[in-house]
Amino acid sequence: MHEHERARGQFFAVDAELEFDLPSKDELSETVDYVCVIERIRAVNESSSFSLMETFAQAIAEEILRNFSRVQRVRVRVRKLHPPLPSDITVGAIAAEVIHDRSRLY
Repeated sequence: MHEHERARGQFFAVDAELEFDLPSKDELSETVDYVCVIERIRAVNESSSFSLMETFAQAIAEEILRNFSRVQRVRVRVRKLHPPLPSDITVGAIAAEVIHDRSRLY
């Protein structure tokens, strides 16, 4: 992230796709609670500062795999919304994406 972006602040959107086995019964305790996932993503964002979207995405992916044992694979996409660009270029977002599986933790 450029210094002027850091000073001004940036808006990001995070997409997380989790792969895990289907639950054996129709109960929340048998799956991954997306509210808890969102809370972990928020904690990563609030506890650290990142210069690169790639390292932010990686930190989120690792946090999800560490905290949710049912998740076997995760894809995290971090999108910088309305990135500062020259006036003749219009882009709604720019993104970085990482895909990690459980083997990455060991």
